[in-house]
Amino acid sequence: MFRKIYSVCITSPLIIVATIVMGSFSFVASFFDSTGRSQHAVARFWSRILLAVSGVKVIAEGIEKIDPNRGYVLVANHSSYMDIPVIMALVPLQFRFFAKKGLFQVPFMGTHLNRAGHIPVDRHDVRASLKSMGEGARMIREKNVSVLLFPEGGRSVDKLGDFKEGTAFIAIKAGVPAVPIGLEGMRSIMKMHTAFIHPGTVHLRVGDPIDTSQMTLKDREALTRELREKIAVLCGEPQAVS
Repeated sequence: MFRKIYSVCITSPLIIVATIVMGSFSFVASFFDSTGRSQHAVARFWSRILLAVSGVKVIAEGIEKIDPNRGYVLVANHSSYMDIPVIMALVPLQFRFFAKKGLFQVPFMGTHLNRAGHIPVDRHDVRASLKSMGEGARMIREKNVSVLLFPEGGRSVDKLGDFKEGTAFIAIKAGVPAVPIGLEGMRSIMKMHTAFIHPGTVHLRVGDPIDTSQMTLKDREALTRELREKIAVLCGEPQAVS
């Protein structure tokens, strides 16, 4: 009960204020930087503030496997709304992510997502989804930035879900390494269907990048399976591998 009261009276108001302030900075920065890099820097700072005021400690492993000067397809499990802030705060890359189309309508958040170059996805329109995936692959090749994807297609309630092949499609089309990332302990700090963030310690583990330069789209099923197996181990759910 104390944690809930503290979250409502202290943590949540601080997060709201930080979001409004940093969202405003991001909006102003977008007029001077059309690349989205400044907005990403603001978002990264906001993520660190969010973790600090929420009392969330992140133990990161394998960050040294990432070359900050090249592009990747970052692939992670998804079990909490806090997944993106954790990755944003710790992974030293310029990356954009795919977000549900509806999020682009949310005040401040939607403005940031749009002007920072993140990619909207309409999950109910197959043609639009394919177009978004093609845009993601093009962005990696032409702008030398990375993209972050959650191949489960949404947050998992209690265990690692099945992976969709769109992530492998983008990595192969872009010809860049796919980097498996495992997040463990996320459900304990922010449960499904709640807005409360609880203090705690979570783990972010980066696996070895998987080279896709010699792959074709025929390999996307095998790559999807390999990514799921590696992420299951990294996030502490090896029993989820089928």
